[in-house]
Amino acid sequence: MSARLNFFPLAQTSQKALIALSQSCKTSSLGERLVEMVQLRVSQLNGCGLCIDMHWRDLIKQGVDPRHLNAIAGWREAPFFDARERAALGWAEAMNALPHRDDTDGAYPALREHFTEEEIAQLCYTVAAIRAWNVMNLSLRNQIPLNPPPGM
Repeated sequence: MSARLNFFPLAQTSQKALIALSQSCKTSSLGERLVEMVQLRVSQLNGCGLCIDMHWRDLIKQGVDPRHLNAIAGWREAPFFDARERAALGWAEAMNALPHRDDTDGAYPALREHFTEEEIAQLCYTVAAIRAWNVMNLSLRNQIPLNPPPGM
């Protein structure tokens, strides 16, 4: 499969806005590690290889144990995630399932237990931003680069 269109140099105003949204999530009180974990999990669910690769590499650079990263898809059974991370991953999965399935009522109580309203809003923006990147990469068939460019 080859890319249909390299959207990266196109629609620069929109791209810069989405990049700014993504960056604001990483610098929020959620912390970069949790944001990257959520982005990795949502990308796994959506099957976006480019984003899976990028967020996995970012977490490795942060010093996260590869074994923990390999267990994100099975986070409910894995012992590596604390209650806050589990609440965030559960919420991310519930949000990502919309509109086909609404599991948000089940995920919301744990979210409220571990996050402020500000952080919940930030988590929602994090999921929305990565879903946007996933949709663009998947629909335009952007591939995982064999040699990632610097900074990616």
